[in-house]
Amino acid sequence: MAKKKRSIPQQIFLWVFQIVIVVLFAFVLVYFFGQTRACIGQSMSTTIEGGDAVLLDGLSYKLGNPKRNDVIAFQLNGNREGASSIKRILGVPGETIQIKDGMIYIDGEIYLEKKDYPAMTDAGLAEEPITLGTNQYFVLGDNRNNSEDSRYADVGVVSGKNIEGKVWFVLSPSNHMGLVK
Repeated sequence: MAKKKRSIPQQIFLWVFQIVIVVLFAFVLVYFFGQTRACIGQSMSTTIEGGDAVLLDGLSYKLGNPKRNDVIAFQLNGNREGASSIKRILGVPGETIQIKDGMIYIDGEIYLEKKDYPAMTDAGLAEEPITLGTNQYFVLGDNRNNSEDSRYADVGVVSGKNIEGKVWFVLSPSNHMGLVK
């Protein structure tokens, strides 16, 4: 049985329709998984170095909430004009965070991290217990003694509405490329 040949207008419509589908798919892919940010400073060393370009996953937090140990990009105090900050979430809504003798306490219990970070020499605001409200997160840089994070008033706790996405991949430089853990 021979295929029925489509008319020229049908062929053009089909061709345009396929292009539109591919462009929409590419847009969704880039919008949700391909936004880039640059890490400024050394606060996330050795996980992410200053100057590294990273990719954000913007979809995860539209479907669910950030979790402890997620590395996030956020707007500092909601300032949409400034550069994004990149830090690791340590405290989630409803928890009480405190730092004593260089150790992190969550709800009065010592939190033992999976990675080996140096003991913090400055507890900052977290010397006293900080109770996180609804949609508030306590963040720290991985380079704990060289990071301006939730321990300091300039950053403070991060509102969920200021979180841009989860950092999931280091894009460049090529010698540091890979998934973020």
